[in-house]
Amino acid sequence: MTSNFAAIDLVVLLAYLAGTTALGIWVGRRQRDARDYFVADRAIPWGAVMFSVVASETSALTFISIPGLAWAGNLGFLQVAAGYILGRIVVANTLLPRYYEGELVTAYTLLEKRFGLTTRRFTSIVFMVTRAMADAVRVFATAIPIALILGSSIRRELLMPVAILILGVLTIIYTYRGGMRAVVWTEIVQATVYLVGGVSAVVLIGQAVPGGWGQIIDSAHAAGKLDAIDFSTTLSKPHTVWAGLIGGAFLSMASHGADQLIVQRLLSSKSLRDAQRAIIGSGIVVFFQFMLFLMIGVGLWALFAGRPFTAPDAVFPTFIVEYMPHGLLGLIVAAIVAATMSTHSGAINSLAASSLHDIYLPITGDRPDSPRALRMGKMFALAWGVVLTGGALLFKESGTPAVVVALGIASFTYGALLGGFFLGLFVHRARQRDAITGMSVAIFVMALIVFSKQFIAAAPGLQGVLGPFNGIAWPWYVLIGTVITVATGWISSLFGAARVVGAGPEAARPERVP
Repeated sequence: MTSNFAAIDLVVLLAYLAGTTALGIWVGRRQRDARDYFVADRAIPWGAVMFSVVASETSALTFISIPGLAWAGNLGFLQVAAGYILGRIVVANTLLPRYYEGELVTAYTLLEKRFGLTTRRFTSIVFMVTRAMADAVRVFATAIPIALILGSSIRRELLMPVAILILGVLTIIYTYRGGMRAVVWTEIVQATVYLVGGVSAVVLIGQAVPGGWGQIIDSAHAAGKLDAIDFSTTLSKPHTVWAGLIGGAFLSMASHGADQLIVQRLLSSKSLRDAQRAIIGSGIVVFFQFMLFLMIGVGLWALFAGRPFTAPDAVFPTFIVEYMPHGLLGLIVAAIVAATMSTHSGAINSLAASSLHDIYLPITGDRPDSPRALRMGKMFALAWGVVLTGGALLFKESGTPAVVVALGIASFTYGALLGGFFLGLFVHRARQRDAITGMSVAIFVMALIVFSKQFIAAAPGLQGVLGPFNGIAWPWYVLIGTVITVATGWISSLFGAARVVGAGPEAARPERVP
């Protein structure tokens, strides 16, 4: 496949990259302190926060992998998207009010108030490791279609690391300089670009298929490609009503209630009510966004009928190369870049916030509003940008859709994080030892479940023990991890003599003598 990239496409792409970087630097040019740098002094309108949340959970994985899911299957992923809305409603009414009771910058400060500083550090480190791994996958996934579009397969191995480096460096520049304001406002531009790209793809697919979308819908309906509801009860199928509504709800509760990447944006809202509007509204927008990209996959199934592909993630990039006119091709590449830059910038900023507020400041005792705290926050942003870009360079391609890989990584520890918050909310006897024990056990068990296939391959004798877990679909991971955390923490809380300590709200809660 030779490059179809023309001069005008390159101009469009470079104009987008330069404009986004300049906008990020400009909107975040004045930061007074670390609070302003990380939560924009809680002055962002709720609509902007809403689209920022949407953009932050949308990367090349959505743009490329979601059409691939529909091309290979049907619209069943919408069941998971419906569960996302339910999960956001729960977070809006349980965790968000707790976050707005104090001047919090990170989600894990709430766990320190409930359990202690060690719990805050533990959960923050778990978040950092998980977010770093998942973001590396997202940046890597972006390089795949860019390499396919810009050059031949012979040059692909060279183009992919170059694309990763360019993405990483530009995102680091404006995130380092602009902080959360740069993240939010550039994400709005980025969301607009990739949605325009998606709508353009729908129009072009309709023009390329004889009979247009009417024929596509008829053929897809007859083939079962439009099926969106599956009442199967097997745990091995990821796209069922039960896995979607229950598993998807728990995944959304974890990602939007216990993951600093999203919580930090919600804490940038002007008020609790604005944050609640933003999080619930984002769920509705994401649902229709998934519908858009799934329908692109259905259209590609009709367009490429019978054509073999090496992986589902290659289907949409192939359409882009073969059917997009010049100029629009450059915009589509910009859309792919936009989707990942938004998530990448948010990951850098949230990891830096956790590093500063959860690890560094409690150790040094510096004030969050001190000039030194702001300088260190920017240094952490720079360091994490380098780490994430390096991780993307080291990641290896597999036949599994990248969106499944990333969601699997996130789900691996999300249950433990969400379980820690639930333990604090609903098990009043629980203390720091119980929380850390519950989360540690959950992470260990989830490691066995998520990587059961690899463990069995390395040691076939484990088949009898791990075999039953090998087929559990990824939407159930967070629910399983949450239940293990809460159950283990509750059992742990039953051991030890209880006594009442302290004053104020915590005085009514028992603490055990070790």
